[in-house]
Amino acid sequence: MNETIQLDGHSPKGPLEQRWTQHKYNLRVVSPANRKHYRIIVVGTGLAGASAAASLAEMGYQVTTVCFQDSPRRAHSIAAQGGINAAKNYHNDGDSVWRLFYDMIKGGDFRARESNVFRLAELSTGIIDQAVAQGVPFAREYSGYLANRSFGGAQVSRTFYARGQTGQQLLLGAYQAMSRQVALGHIRHLSRTEMQDLILIKGQAKGIITRNLLTGELVSHLADCVLLCTGGYGNAYYLSTNAKGCNASAIWRAHKKGALFANPSFTQIHPTCIPQHGELQSKLTLMSESLRNDGRIWAPKHAKDCDRNPNEIAESDRDYFLERMYPAFGNLVPRDIASRAVKLICDEGRGVGHEINGQKLGVYLDFADAIVEQGATTINEKYGNLFEMYHRITSEDPTQQPMRIYPAVHYTMGGLWVDYNLMTTIDGLFAGGEANFSDHGANRLGASALMQGLADGYFILPATVSDYLARQKPLADADYPEVAETRLSVQKHLSRLLSAPDPKHSPDDFHRRLGQILWDNCGMARNDHDLRQAIMQIQQLREAYWQQVKITGDNKQINQVLERAGRIADFMELAELMCRDALQREESCGCHARVEHLTPTGEVQRHDNQFSYVSAWRYSGNVSEPILVKEPLHFDFVSPGIRNYQ
Repeated sequence: MNETIQLDGHSPKGPLEQRWTQHKYNLRVVSPANRKHYRIIVVGTGLAGASAAASLAEMGYQVTTVCFQDSPRRAHSIAAQGGINAAKNYHNDGDSVWRLFYDMIKGGDFRARESNVFRLAELSTGIIDQAVAQGVPFAREYSGYLANRSFGGAQVSRTFYARGQTGQQLLLGAYQAMSRQVALGHIRHLSRTEMQDLILIKGQAKGIITRNLLTGELVSHLADCVLLCTGGYGNAYYLSTNAKGCNASAIWRAHKKGALFANPSFTQIHPTCIPQHGELQSKLTLMSESLRNDGRIWAPKHAKDCDRNPNEIAESDRDYFLERMYPAFGNLVPRDIASRAVKLICDEGRGVGHEINGQKLGVYLDFADAIVEQGATTINEKYGNLFEMYHRITSEDPTQQPMRIYPAVHYTMGGLWVDYNLMTTIDGLFAGGEANFSDHGANRLGASALMQGLADGYFILPATVSDYLARQKPLADADYPEVAETRLSVQKHLSRLLSAPDPKHSPDDFHRRLGQILWDNCGMARNDHDLRQAIMQIQQLREAYWQQVKITGDNKQINQVLERAGRIADFMELAELMCRDALQREESCGCHARVEHLTPTGEVQRHDNQFSYVSAWRYSGNVSEPILVKEPLHFDFVSPGIRNYQ
């Protein structure tokens, strides 16, 4: 269904480089003496959540933070390896805020707002200064200057890194800032606590219902506004590089309360992951995109060589296909392009490694040339911990033989629709980091996720949340009927999960089947017929889930099966919306590759005259009948063109 109204992202007008500065000037502020009267809830304590909570508490607000892990340090932000972009131009190679802006707009295949993307590029330099001031141990050159390296989709070196642990070090910086506020009493933190639903009072977000994962107790928390910084929904595919606990429940339940969900089909497939090695595997492992700086990707030219020792395959029998197909960028093409190229090679029967469903899924990432040119010591200094991780998982030494890689689900560009202030369509509900859709269009460039999470948390949300609170009176403590109604709804949902009529199969069994449907039909290649089939299969699987899901234990104690069951129930609904969004977008753009809209050489074909908009979906009360609302995209400073990396 389509809705005739169009969304307004409230992007400022005027010169692009002045928009954020002018917008900040126009935002209202709360007097320092009055900030202690306002309460803010932050759900999720990864990079976006921890930085937002620390910043808002430092300003004087009363902040409550919630995470389902045993510590904020366990947030999945810690797994980010390769680096964080910033337009510092330390290498004097022509980088600038404008170049970073253009690279992100182009990398996202012209499906993102200009104002949001330029703001992110503009704030990138301040993020590095903030992190260095916190003591984040970025890699440095011999001179003492911060080191940079290149990432996909860019022809300059702008990626700052802390070996292969950049996310971990940045998260520790945000965590220590947050911990300081906890010690001062400005933040009340709740670990092992999961948001169950959003409390709306007179249409405004005024709190959440949580479940204590150790005791099962349901607790209501009231506040003047709510921030969701809970990450993405890549685990809908079951096999992904995300931690097993990563889920979409917070943003999905907010969606069902009225928050629009934008571009759900825009899911990023990362090209350099350790290939699946068994059909019952439950997790995939990322190998950082930074490895493509020195590693060369290749496959045997002839299928008969696929079972040979790669070190015995002659140079003349190797196909360095990314260098051949995209000579201008080589192995550093954007992720969506590299992933489709790898899939093409494997579909031709030239894959290597383990067979999954009768097909070898893997190509080589080879460091032999780099080791000869730079020496093993230098390469190990750059990538040693990544090599060690690969060795532990595969029992293969990447300094002695090439790595094997294959694409896997890694990141989701879609998320809750937000305006320029990062507020959703629910008054008082904000979304930050990967939980929103705002900056990456149809494909995220490498090293931009950390940048977005910290820009949202340190710089944007503190300003825009303050503007919102300046127009509100602090919420009075009272018995609101909406709280009791929301709690009752949560109790009914948990009871339904625990009382399936014919319990037969574990939640994970259903999740594995759901993931296979999504990967086969809404993964790297999509088409009309398969998407329609997938929608029907998901509906049937969801019906079976509620009839046959088997959950042991009860709701009065720790019950990880129940936790997973609730998250998977949300994936069952979100998966259908992902397929419906992919079905209605009759074009190819970025990660969204409709086979009906590809060039003869396999490149995507956009249809800007029809689909230059954000697809924002409204919950109608029936998950199978969502309502499409469009936000037109306007390009005043960049002219959408053919995305050419050759």
